[in-house]
Amino acid sequence: MRLIAANWKMNKTVSQTQDYIRSFLKFVEHPESREILLCPPFTSLYVAHQMLEGSGVKLGAQNCYYEKSGAFTGEISPPMLREIGCEYVIIGHSERRHIFGEDDEMINKKLIACLEEGLRPILCVGEKHEDREAGMTFKVVETQVRLALSGIEDMSDRIDIAYEPVWAIGTGVPATPEDAVAVHRFIKELLREMNPKGEGKTRILYGGSVKPTNAGEFMKHPEIEGFLVGGASLDPESFAKIVYSF
Repeated sequence: MRLIAANWKMNKTVSQTQDYIRSFLKFVEHPESREILLCPPFTSLYVAHQMLEGSGVKLGAQNCYYEKSGAFTGEISPPMLREIGCEYVIIGHSERRHIFGEDDEMINKKLIACLEEGLRPILCVGEKHEDREAGMTFKVVETQVRLALSGIEDMSDRIDIAYEPVWAIGTGVPATPEDAVAVHRFIKELLREMNPKGEGKTRILYGGSVKPTNAGEFMKHPEIEGFLVGGASLDPESFAKIVYSF
């Protein structure tokens, strides 16, 4: 089943979250044909869980730390997320990597911590503009996947991966479906090599300026098994159109 995930990033207060979900649920009364995921900011997770309960729409967090508890001011642990109703966590988003300096070692620790807690991570990978121009797309993606899954290769079937070309995020200039398909196929082959027993159980999502106007073109390709949607997910009707674009 394809996964359509909304990453709200640092947007929406609690009251705005309530307004959004009230509106969004009117558009997605029968979500059984696809898996829908909302990832609000930490402050909205509790109220979102209450409102989504019984709706079929899943709840996820945008990040977490790799320790269960301790003196880590400002951080949120996987057990905290699990208790509040989260089933998913976005790990290694390009903004975490490039703005907040998260490296592959930290991302690996976060994946392990999420899996131990029974959360399903969405691992984000993707190249910057200069990598693309240098013909390094596949090398960058392979390095990120291998380092992120170091020591947990046999658990890749419990993880989804979002390919997000950094040069396309928030720019309004997405990769072409053909660009995305090539990378998605590459990731699938890589995972088959790393964990043959888990073949087909890791969904490869596309994330990078997905909008209602282009979502259908991407979804014509079976290699694209869902979306991680940023800006276009902030409006409930816009996100619903993406959800039902295929």
